[in-house]
Amino acid sequence: VQLQASGGGLVQPGGSLRLSCAASGSIFSIYRLGWYRQAPGKERELVAAITSGSNPNYADSVKGRFTISRDNAKNTVYLQMISLKPEDTAVYYCNALVHTTDMRVSNYWGQGTQVTVSS
Repeated sequence: VQLQASGGGLVQPGGSLRLSCAASGSIFSIYRLGWYRQAPGKERELVAAITSGSNPNYADSVKGRFTISRDNAKNTVYLQMISLKPEDTAVYYCNALVHTTDMRVSNYWGQGTQVTVSS
């Protein structure tokens, strides 16, 4: 299973970005999709996650500003980010808990996409 993330970039404070992450490979179903981020010198942290039933949860720091969604037909997860702040600057990683076609449940990570919020 491979996760391909895209959509990062440089944006001014108050701006918006939309991240996408598409999963491909030997996928039977995807239980949970999520976005994590890691800023320089800090540990990786959960930003938002969404279950197969489309129930989202968010880190307190992004509630009301970020929206996670998924397209099950495309095995894709999105993260719409608005009102971005400099403290949102980090490498963003997508994550998937996947039920593969060989009947295993495994956790997968994308390659990371840089989000920089700066004037």
